[in-house]
Amino acid sequence: MTTTLLHWDCPTGIAGDMLLAALADLDVPEAVLNHPLQQLGLADQCRIVTRPGSNGGLRGIKAHVDVLTPQATHRHWRHLRQLLLAAPLEDQVRRPALHCFGLLAEVEARVHGCPVDEVHFHEVGALDAIADVLGTCAGLCHLDVKTISCSPLPAGHGSVTTAHGLLPIPAPAVLELASAHRVPLLSCEGWPQGELVTPTGLALAITWTRNFGAAPALVPRQVGIGLGQRRLDRPNQLRLLLAEPPLPSHGHPAALEPFQEWVVLMSCQIDDMDGEALATLQQMALEAGALDAWLQPVHMKKQRPGHLVQVLVRPGRRKELRQVLWNHSSTLGLREQWHHRWVLPRRQEQRQTPLGPVRIKWATLPDGSRRGKAEHEDLVSLAHHHQLPLQEVRRQMQPFLEP
Repeated sequence: MTTTLLHWDCPTGIAGDMLLAALADLDVPEAVLNHPLQQLGLADQCRIVTRPGSNGGLRGIKAHVDVLTPQATHRHWRHLRQLLLAAPLEDQVRRPALHCFGLLAEVEARVHGCPVDEVHFHEVGALDAIADVLGTCAGLCHLDVKTISCSPLPAGHGSVTTAHGLLPIPAPAVLELASAHRVPLLSCEGWPQGELVTPTGLALAITWTRNFGAAPALVPRQVGIGLGQRRLDRPNQLRLLLAEPPLPSHGHPAALEPFQEWVVLMSCQIDDMDGEALATLQQMALEAGALDAWLQPVHMKKQRPGHLVQVLVRPGRRKELRQVLWNHSSTLGLREQWHHRWVLPRRQEQRQTPLGPVRIKWATLPDGSRRGKAEHEDLVSLAHHHQLPLQEVRRQMQPFLEP
């Protein structure tokens, strides 16, 4: 089956309503976008409405949230989190929605200098934001895309009127999100003043997209156009490109190019934990979502032997990994370094062999060739089951590692 790609092209920025509109233009039914609101018991309070429109002379879809009942002015993130956890949402919708609102709550807490759980409803959980986040998550799940990327974003400039008074653009929450997750913001020199990236739109992009940059090589299958509410000196639109990898002459999907992403290297040095405790710490880090974790012997001050503990993590998982290191090690401090890494596209599949099923990880090289490696744990299990040497199992697996 051909891999499905989705690229978010945001020439005039991003907002939750523009994402909803673009999803509707990709034929995601309005009922799908509104279904999570019904599951939360909010269908009688608000609904997502989409309709054809135009902006700057170009067609597209506009979306807005109809608020049907008066709302309380104060509700906290902890209440919204409990509502999301208690509702009968599909897990593939609940998890990214919780992550997205968690991002918003964290940056609003930093901006206002208050505990995360005390962030007010109108800052991260007003009904229109709930609808934007849940509707977008439901729509993306409906499309069932495998890889999502996003163009760099123009954040805008000037000022905007908010519940807290006149604020500079980019809004403080947008700058906090971009700083925490190393999101590139484009220069807006020559642009009219105004907000182009909303906190909700940026949080959704960070939650769902793999990287921010130029579109990968792709064959567009369908284009969804979501229109913004404001009139600019150019068409105000967000484009969702639903696509497939290009087909080379031999008829197989071409390789996606290696992509670049930000990762964070967390480090600490420890000289007062035994080997068993260090092994447990390493395993806990991996189970908490670390990309990798390793230990290196070092000679520390006061002539003590110790270990350098290093954990590689995606930016969005730093908080969880910090908690693991605080709770399961004796360190009193952590260092964090941001790194770019280049990653080969990869996927995993299970193949049936005469000895039994084996998971194989495939990496696609820049020239389009593929390299396969069988999962070591599966080979060990088959060796035990058939009472064969591991080397013999590997030999029998070799034909199944051919692309």
